[in-house]
Amino acid sequence: MSLYLHIFLFTLLILHALPATTATATASATGVHGYGDRQVLTLKKLKWTQQQTTTANCFPQRSRTEKNAIILELHNRDYCSGPRSDWKQRLLKKLLSDEIRVHSLQSRIKILLSNGFNQELSQAQIPLKSGAKLQTLNYVVAVRLGGRNVTLIVDTGSDLTWVQCDPCGSCYNQQEPLFNPIQSPSYKPVLCKSTTCQDLADATGSSGVCGFNSSTCNYYVSYGDGSYTRGDLANDNLVLGTTLVKDFVFGCGRDNDGLFGGVSGLMGLGRSALSVVSQTYGVFEGVFSYCLPSVTDEGLGSLTLGDGTSLYKNFTPFSYTNLISNIMMPTFYFLNLTGISIGGVSLQDSTFGKSEMLIDSGTVITRLKPTVYNALKTEFLKQFSGFPKAPAFSILDTCFNLSAYEEVEIPTMKMHFGMDATLTVDVTGIFYFAKADASQVCLAIAGLSGEEEIGIIGNYQQKNTRVVYNTKASTLGFAKETCSLD
Repeated sequence: MSLYLHIFLFTLLILHALPATTATATASATGVHGYGDRQVLTLKKLKWTQQQTTTANCFPQRSRTEKNAIILELHNRDYCSGPRSDWKQRLLKKLLSDEIRVHSLQSRIKILLSNGFNQELSQAQIPLKSGAKLQTLNYVVAVRLGGRNVTLIVDTGSDLTWVQCDPCGSCYNQQEPLFNPIQSPSYKPVLCKSTTCQDLADATGSSGVCGFNSSTCNYYVSYGDGSYTRGDLANDNLVLGTTLVKDFVFGCGRDNDGLFGGVSGLMGLGRSALSVVSQTYGVFEGVFSYCLPSVTDEGLGSLTLGDGTSLYKNFTPFSYTNLISNIMMPTFYFLNLTGISIGGVSLQDSTFGKSEMLIDSGTVITRLKPTVYNALKTEFLKQFSGFPKAPAFSILDTCFNLSAYEEVEIPTMKMHFGMDATLTVDVTGIFYFAKADASQVCLAIAGLSGEEEIGIIGNYQQKNTRVVYNTKASTLGFAKETCSLD
């Protein structure tokens, strides 16, 4: 369930590149060495982490409709995190949550592979924000459900959309009022004997059940890190930008707990019948895309529903790869990783082109098979040498002390996929800043526990990239884009 891989990562830092000549002078003066394709990372902007957020309203609000596409404002949850005096502890908690999510996802995949997938377990662009201000690692959007605004985590690894509902037996704290079904005249419960209730098995891994002394369909979703939601399956009107989706199926959570931050719930963008993608297929034809902003970017990212090709602000051409079908795990988005290059040097590994890799908006840090990760780390250290080392930080074992530098040159990182598609990792997605003074800066990639586990492309490496999912054509595309809503 994507949310275990959940709760995203979004301690993203706004780092601006300075002229390469200055960086070269700094490197030569300090005796550091490098070669190959490189890019400049500016470190002196990190003082923002000590400041307090003054934004009055951190929730995504803006949306617009253009040429049959809906564009929604997208934020990282860290964008609204408030005071950052506890920066290191906050990051440790987020990486721990990310690791738990990955373990949960790998466990679910193993169950599906061993027992089969039946085992229980028009365009709209919406503003997309970092969720930092809401104390969560993921990206969030605002939509209207039953006539009221709700802020939701965007998760391509989950299918069922849900919100916390009033009355609630047990709910975590959220910044918006709880959704009250009584106040929505279009709200309708889903019956437990219905086909919709039966669809829960594919969407959540657990079959719907009849409520106590009731014919209402009850759902339960567990995210493996102790987070969960349970409640009633229901229909209500959903508004995405200006597009009305009547009788949208969602979960009305009556008992919820976990690392969801201050948001109202979750938006499932997986591939089952109950996902937003499937329920809006008649309007948007199974196409959506996003551009994930950094935590501190005042320019927001966006979630676009529908074919918004003419609306994208990409400054490199799109490259497309096929989505890999897996009948045992049909709700996930899999790609064929054919190679990785660091600073223009191609890594060598026997698994390239032979194994699936999951792309997920809810996982923060990219995970690679141990042999691939070791090859990447070795090549990166070969090209990024001469810098003082720092202790490992949680799951990140390759760290540096860069506090003495205003800027550094770092090797480029590219992931290659079938059909010659390439994901060029943004300069802000290569290092993870464990300390605000740059005394502990870590390579933002981690290795998996075993070779049998499936690699995951996390959202930290997807920043400032337009990622287009086309479930109708079964393709996925990448292009570089400076994320903004305008």
